[in-house]
Amino acid sequence: MEINTMITIRNLEKRFPVGKDEFIALRDINLVFGAGEFAGLIGPSGSGKTTLLNILGSLDVPSSGEAVVLGYSIGNLNAKQAAKLRKEKLGFIFQSYNLLAVHTVFENVEFPLLLLNIPKDERNRMVMDALEWVGLTGKVRSKPPQLSGGECQRVAIARAMVKKPSLVLADEPTANLDAANSHHILKTMETLNRELKTTFIFATHDDKVISYLRRKIFLLDGRVDKDEVISAR
Repeated sequence: MEINTMITIRNLEKRFPVGKDEFIALRDINLVFGAGEFAGLIGPSGSGKTTLLNILGSLDVPSSGEAVVLGYSIGNLNAKQAAKLRKEKLGFIFQSYNLLAVHTVFENVEFPLLLLNIPKDERNRMVMDALEWVGLTGKVRSKPPQLSGGECQRVAIARAMVKKPSLVLADEPTANLDAANSHHILKTMETLNRELKTTFIFATHDDKVISYLRRKIFLLDGRVDKDEVISAR
């Protein structure tokens, strides 16, 4: 693990109202993530892994306790500040790809850069660099319906990585892929982690993903059950 601290989670709880009662999705979470980690939140459905990932991505806030991500206390951000953090510092990879079907591969990957008002020539270079990372420079004019599932997920990775974010959050990124495509995707992310020093945090219960992780954080009933650091692959 690198020394630089990127995320600090202290006494975090997340509660959801259920009728007159409440459901505690996360309880007493205390974790620290360093720069350059390739880590996973592991657990069955309902264990709290996606809830915690959403908080780290400023898509949700703690009910109590604190999550500090890249120096920002998530619970203290207003909607505009949270959107700015996501836009400038974070990348997201979802199992459903979330690509824009009517736009080309190039346009899908370019979209985060448009939000950052990056000049056209620089955008073009950054998009092509990102597509080269994932081996899709020959598909720039294709649209998502013309691609395989593995290719769509590689476009999603390129879109997440194009601005070289400090942190990438991946929620079950291989859930819709076969074994061969899953390993290709994971090797791509592993290479980007190593070469660009981007921190990756996954939410998963997929054994294929788990086999690549260098840190495994097991969640059970909303608590950290075990936290293992694995020797480098």
